[in-house]
Amino acid sequence: MTSRADLLAWLNDLLQINYTKVEQCGTGAAYCQVIDSIYGDLPMSRVKMNAKHEYEYIANFKVMQNVFKAKKIDKPITIEKLVKCKMQDNLEFLQWIKRFWDQNYGGQGYDPVARRKGAPTDSPATIAPLAAGGGRTAGLNVGGTRAGGRTPISGHRSGSTQPNEAVQLLQAQVKEMSVHLEGLEKERDFYFEKLREIELLVQERLESEGAPDDPTLRRIQTILYSTEDGFEVPEGALVNEGEAFADEEEETF
Repeated sequence: MTSRADLLAWLNDLLQINYTKVEQCGTGAAYCQVIDSIYGDLPMSRVKMNAKHEYEYIANFKVMQNVFKAKKIDKPITIEKLVKCKMQDNLEFLQWIKRFWDQNYGGQGYDPVARRKGAPTDSPATIAPLAAGGGRTAGLNVGGTRAGGRTPISGHRSGSTQPNEAVQLLQAQVKEMSVHLEGLEKERDFYFEKLREIELLVQERLESEGAPDDPTLRRIQTILYSTEDGFEVPEGALVNEGEAFADEEEETF
């Protein structure tokens, strides 16, 4: 099997990017462009090369999934795993991508920058867990017992910069996690809007005059309105049917 270092070197050279970790492939952008280098007709305008949020990663993989279907490439894409940017899942898929490229690339010239029309390719960040056990933060014993007493995180002893380094590391991780949280919120809103559009479409169809009762649409509507213990409808979300009818009556009078 090709090593991680060799895979990254091949990928960076082929696509003229600067990935440092296999996990960064979890955005789907690099995978898409490798496939484009083989066939030359993947819709690169729909690929977000500097994707930063999981919903953008999913959209990239959907582009590639459509190409796989059109080209009859019999390879399942485990999107739900790859977008988590885990090393092992992406390493296995990148190894498959490399083998597929070796078998199918015809040696034709390929200009990756021109194909993506100069779109930015900022190396995507991957969220790393806080260090534990023998990790860097643990080695600093921040807030732990030291010879001569405890040193608070906000201060440092004369001649020592380790606590300040630890603070900077933690601050960087908090900032990265905040960006990740913002992305999750955008992803939630993105899918909620999709469900809202589906709800309105189903409701319009069911209430249209003369339309036959469709059990499939009724089933979809039941799923949309079903709830689970602990679920709270987001503020300003779906309006209760009774409230909707009440509003209509008020407008009528």
